[in-house]
Amino acid sequence: MRDYLIEKLYESSKKPYQKYFKKNEPWNIDKNLLLDYPKESLGLGLGNFLYRNHFDIQEKLEDHDIIHVLTNTGVSVYEEIGMQYYLLGNGKKSLYLFMVIATGTFFYPKRINYFIKQYKRGKKAYTFHYLDFSKMLFIPIQTIQQTFKI
Repeated sequence: MRDYLIEKLYESSKKPYQKYFKKNEPWNIDKNLLLDYPKESLGLGLGNFLYRNHFDIQEKLEDHDIIHVLTNTGVSVYEEIGMQYYLLGNGKKSLYLFMVIATGTFFYPKRINYFIKQYKRGKKAYTFHYLDFSKMLFIPIQTIQQTFKI
């Protein structure tokens, strides 16, 4: 029930967040074309992630899925919350991030050790959350992970 409630909160907040808070331009890339990117590349990794999870590219939110790929974070509700903890540890600060962390911590108090672990992982990595990943799609995932200690 709580997973359903959190997912509904996310779905209802996603459109206004995209429209009013995300100032970046959409990538305008076809999901199918990502599968043609070189082996080991971030582009192919994103394409595989989208197909494996039956997702489509979300306009202006492409970076979110890239972070999943780079941090090897799953897509369950508590893992999504954990990824926000990771990003907080990595230095990202936004109203949306704080809302997810606050509601997630409230609804998943038994996962606090996982959240703290994710925060510490993000803290250990070099700051990367602000990068323009749309220009990095040909770079091997492992190269990015090693460079930023992800």
